[in-house]
Amino acid sequence: MPLDLTATSIELTRQICDIESVSGNEKELADEIEQALKRMPHLEVLRDGDLVVARTRLGRARRVVIAGHIDTVPVNHNLPTRLTTEDGVEYLWGRGTVDMKPGVAVALKLAAELAEPSVDVTWLFYDHEEVTSDLNGLARLARTRPELLAGDFAILGEPSNGAVEGGCNGTMRFDVVTRGRRAHSARGWMGENAIHKAAPVLQLLSDFVPETIEVDGLAYREQLNAVLVSGGVAGNVIPDECRIHVNYRFAPSRSTDEAEAAMRALFEPLGEFELKDLSPGARPGLDDPLAREFLDAVGLEAKPKYGWTDVARFSALGIPAVNFGPGDPSLAHADDERVETRQITACEDALRAWLQ
Repeated sequence: MPLDLTATSIELTRQICDIESVSGNEKELADEIEQALKRMPHLEVLRDGDLVVARTRLGRARRVVIAGHIDTVPVNHNLPTRLTTEDGVEYLWGRGTVDMKPGVAVALKLAAELAEPSVDVTWLFYDHEEVTSDLNGLARLARTRPELLAGDFAILGEPSNGAVEGGCNGTMRFDVVTRGRRAHSARGWMGENAIHKAAPVLQLLSDFVPETIEVDGLAYREQLNAVLVSGGVAGNVIPDECRIHVNYRFAPSRSTDEAEAAMRALFEPLGEFELKDLSPGARPGLDDPLAREFLDAVGLEAKPKYGWTDVARFSALGIPAVNFGPGDPSLAHADDERVETRQITACEDALRAWLQ
């Protein structure tokens, strides 16, 4: 059955959730979105793989980009969706009901309804967000057709409990490697225990006091944690290598070069440093006039986003961006994923009021 963009945003969420679109399997849903939007004469609709772009061409002075990913993590007996009511609160259950098809549904409904918004709008429905960054549809578009991402302000419909979350922390993963020399554990003095050499690294991590850094009026809490430790050969062998895998979440005031330099200064005296992954944060840009107008229209105060999201991709292009969408992010990817339906309509109403 074709998507019905005249349905309520709650019903539309249910429709698109019930089209299974685990990463790599987005084609059916992308086809449905493309065909539904092509029926709207006020929109120019373009396709890039399983990414759909729909945009107004009204000649407004400013352009806003509103984006959401259409893929989900794997289903685990949580489709089709179902509605329940508990203590007077209605919930929609199922894979994608938090991350992040309610935000997509709201965008689809408004894209269809708002033929003459107060700003030009580019609506983006993209693929492969839940997998490795090299497959991300938004990143692909930034490489191949960056003009389609052009705008003065961006909103990503990631679940934020209906709050506005500005920017995001950057994230960095690296290994600290300590080396030793193998020996029989009965004659340990003949070797060098690499795991024992890791003790100063773990002590540094345990003692480290992360900073809280204010950026554009929001307080970003940094984090530095060991998340994996590996080492050892056998139960009777002194280990010659130990790896401590560390995750650093850094405030968007720091560049990636600054974040890397700070971590190398801390850990290189204690072992070998191997960078594994590094993604920049995103400044919220809340001093931008469009951002202030958005906050005023939705009647909300912005909060910082501690986790990394694709708003960083917009920030890298010089576009201030916020996260704003229905759903409790702590339920994302959970088997009991569910959203309060009133959050869906609240986000729809807020965005409509601003765009009109």
